[in-house]
Amino acid sequence: MTVEAYSATVGDQTDTITDDERRLRRRLGRADLRAVPEARRALRELLRHWGKPGRSEIAELLTSELVTNAIVHTDHDAVLTAVLEPGGLRVEVRDFVARRPERHTPDTDDDTHGRGLVLVESLADAWGVRPHGVGKSVWFELGTEAA
Repeated sequence: MTVEAYSATVGDQTDTITDDERRLRRRLGRADLRAVPEARRALRELLRHWGKPGRSEIAELLTSELVTNAIVHTDHDAVLTAVLEPGGLRVEVRDFVARRPERHTPDTDDDTHGRGLVLVESLADAWGVRPHGVGKSVWFELGTEAA
């Protein structure tokens, strides 16, 4: 049961915090790369007192990778959801394109592309892709303890 809860809405962005869990939900605009640092800041606020040292930084990095992929590789809006529970964190970015992401081996000559899913695979405790009726969600989980 939720004893105290509040919800704040700004435009299409909604952040909700309850006693049972802490949740961030944010709509990401189509092709809006400003959403990447904004998502990182919102997640940083959610994770202010969470986990062992370094865990929130890993969560921010992986979140920015998923958000960037959704914005760059689709021509649609996306939705970021982060849920913080006693056992850990789950972050999910849902887009509205059915095409599954492909993990690429980064090109050594190109230091800016091809590393997103490699980082997620390397640093997350678990991750995956879940199809929806329209589109998919790419998610990862991190426990509170260091990996």
